[in-house]
Amino acid sequence: MTTNTKMKVRPLADRILLKRMKQEETSYGGILLPETAKQKQEMGEVIAVGPGKKDRDGKMVEITVKAGDKVLWDKYSAQEISVEEEEFVIVKADDLIAIIQ
Repeated sequence: MTTNTKMKVRPLADRILLKRMKQEETSYGGILLPETAKQKQEMGEVIAVGPGKKDRDGKMVEITVKAGDKVLWDKYSAQEISVEEEEFVIVKADDLIAIIQ
């Protein structure tokens, strides 16, 4: 028996679910890059945001990004996951570097 249900991913605590942005297929000089030569960008779109976490005083620390924001994150801080054959990245809020405007 099969069902056609969409799996939902909801980040916990101060984690953020991101979709990596598409990469350029050619270099600045116009050379077509093979898949093995491309570096993964640490830039993506926020898909979902966890509720946040509490600080030492027990106050909830608000996460400053929201779904739809474009962000940069630290290179080695991401956890890559696959959901229904789509690739996503999960990072902690502290590992975000910038919001791209």
